[in-house]
Amino acid sequence: MCRGRRRRCGPDAHAKRINRHNAAHTRRIAMKSIAQFAYRRRRYVVVGWILALVGVFALSGAFGGEFSTEFKLPGSESQKALDLLKKSGVNDRTGHQGQVVFEAQQGVQDPAVKQAVEGLLGDIRSAVPGVETISPYQPGKDYQIAKGDKIAYAQLNFSDRNYEKYTDDADVIKGLRNNVNVPGLRIELGGDMFAEAPALSSEFIGIIAAIIILLIAFGSVIAMGLPIITALFGIGIGVAIIGLLTNVMAMPNFTTQLAAMIGIGVGIDYALLIVSRYRDGLREGMEPREAIALSLDTSGRAVLFAGVTVVISLLGMFLMNLDAMRAVSTGAIVAVLITMLAALTLVPAILGFAGRNIDKFGLPHRPEKPGEMHRTIWWRWSRVIQAHPWPALIASVAVLIVLAIPLLSLRLGFGDAGNRPESDSSRRAYDLLSEGFGPGFNAPLLVVAQGKNGPPESKDLDTLASRLESTSGVESVTKPEVLGNSNLALINVFPTTGPQAEDTTDLVHRLRKETIPPVKAQTGMDVLTTGLAPGAVDFSDYVTDKLPIFIGAVLALSFLLLLVVFHSVVVPLKAVIMNMLSISAAFGAMIAVFQWGWFDFIIGQGKEGPIEAWAPMMLFAIIFGLSMDYEVFLLTRVREEYDRTGDNARAVADGLAATGRVISAAAAIMVCVFGAFVLGEQRDIKLFGFGLAAAIFIDATIVRLILVPAAMELMGRANWWAPAWLVRYLPTIRVEGARDRGWPVAGSASEAS
Repeated sequence: MCRGRRRRCGPDAHAKRINRHNAAHTRRIAMKSIAQFAYRRRRYVVVGWILALVGVFALSGAFGGEFSTEFKLPGSESQKALDLLKKSGVNDRTGHQGQVVFEAQQGVQDPAVKQAVEGLLGDIRSAVPGVETISPYQPGKDYQIAKGDKIAYAQLNFSDRNYEKYTDDADVIKGLRNNVNVPGLRIELGGDMFAEAPALSSEFIGIIAAIIILLIAFGSVIAMGLPIITALFGIGIGVAIIGLLTNVMAMPNFTTQLAAMIGIGVGIDYALLIVSRYRDGLREGMEPREAIALSLDTSGRAVLFAGVTVVISLLGMFLMNLDAMRAVSTGAIVAVLITMLAALTLVPAILGFAGRNIDKFGLPHRPEKPGEMHRTIWWRWSRVIQAHPWPALIASVAVLIVLAIPLLSLRLGFGDAGNRPESDSSRRAYDLLSEGFGPGFNAPLLVVAQGKNGPPESKDLDTLASRLESTSGVESVTKPEVLGNSNLALINVFPTTGPQAEDTTDLVHRLRKETIPPVKAQTGMDVLTTGLAPGAVDFSDYVTDKLPIFIGAVLALSFLLLLVVFHSVVVPLKAVIMNMLSISAAFGAMIAVFQWGWFDFIIGQGKEGPIEAWAPMMLFAIIFGLSMDYEVFLLTRVREEYDRTGDNARAVADGLAATGRVISAAAAIMVCVFGAFVLGEQRDIKLFGFGLAAAIFIDATIVRLILVPAAMELMGRANWWAPAWLVRYLPTIRVEGARDRGWPVAGSASEAS
């Protein structure tokens, strides 16, 4: 008999249910087939992964290209100016250069000092082919000596060479510098190429932290080792593939570090889910083959869904229409896909070898037994929150809003040597130049003037230089320099403030809007500004314009994905709002630390500065994808319990109890892995690692443990509301099967069959 508002009966409805059942059954067969293949052919699978790792590494070593150190923004004013400089055959003065910066208490004109510096420059020319040295002692170069004659610098210009050659040359020059020993003379080396390499790999520290957490979570050396092996295979092959991709796209030089960071985190997490489910199956009395099949059919599909979710979020980066962002996003996608594939094939194969010995060599602990869900701390915690939902909701939202307040002062830009630790020679050189020549000396604004029918006339250049120098915020300008036989002239403008200062950003806008337009109208010259600060302004403005589109697209796709999974309008809407709150809180914490300089004695970033212009969109894509994974892991179990009992309060408590242990362990691993990168020396990587660690910590604690159960308790049955007409058109997607955490579910026997 047909009853109820949804009227899901009749031949057509019955046929639809059969089709949906068959589709779900087909998906189960597909995942179980993968599990059975990996189990039966486990030797071939493991050997195949080993051969893939060795082969891809060999190909990358033989055919891998060079990583890029440039951010290009086609169509921007700063990029147009750089392109003009390059076409004219003149060094754009923003590439691989270095400085030998020296301070002499007896004065830089002291004969012993002069002899030592000239000798060092001569040794550099002899030891490093293709380097041009411009000494402050050369005729007409006395401007390289600061007022007071205590500080001076020599310029090093390098011919084009690959990244490894720059690194080798930097090591040679450092050795030559260390051989100079004159009392009262201090020599530092400035420029990116002289930045100190980290003493200990952040990836190594993150893996050690993950090993400790896995050992505590599993209590078994063998079970702990499987996720680590999976992550190592995943990032190894992923990084090698990224090396090959440098031949077809300009990969930023930090892509491998980001890919390794993400690959280690998700690789360990994905394997953790499958290994946990396998151990649950063994405790329920299953044979190893059955436990492997069930783990892949349940948690394996959750891993597949999680990986696809992260990839979809990363694909949103392509909407930014920036080559560098597409390349970084591609590298991250490669890392996620390879680690996901390893979790779905390599882990079942190794589990086949481990068999029932998965808990061998374990730590003393009381194994968890089926049916103990109501004794767990997660179930009791959920009941406490559900008993006081309004205070929990208000308190958690208030904390998130307070953490997000710094987001209102977000300022985008790029870091430089001034953000490095004081132990770094390039940072000390930066500080010496600021002390001797002013804070704006380290990154002058380059003003490029282009004549219409030849080089600009001298009187027009003098007019431009005079107007530039009289602009508020300008310390000094250089004499206009006609560049070779081109129709270009260059003027260096030194601001009164440093390259990362907000006043310098204001100066760039003032020059472009107020100072330069009247000169262009008067002289007919085309005048453009470029350099570090103008480039940062252009990039930041571009990101600010595109970011709403990118965020809107990711939110819309995520909403639709959750709508299809849960057949509810309220759940995806609530998830999107909560994820935005947690991401905003994480961004606020990141701004407080890196832009405001809070807790610098712990973070060790060197000096506060703007947030890297590329970071917000990349962080948003990854954080949103990962937080959606946790959302689905938790709510899938809640929905299963609700469908079984119809009791929303019980479903929330049981869902949190069933997933709390695994989600907390997975989040703890990610926080440690991402947090380990904060210990590195490179500011942009520190910032990125901190942002990810803060976001995962906030999401796994304030959001998952407090906000979600409180909100779901208050919403009650309305959590699962959706218009009947909409539900009829939604496909059925089963992300995780019932009994996924090993506790019995009513009717499970029939469902399993």
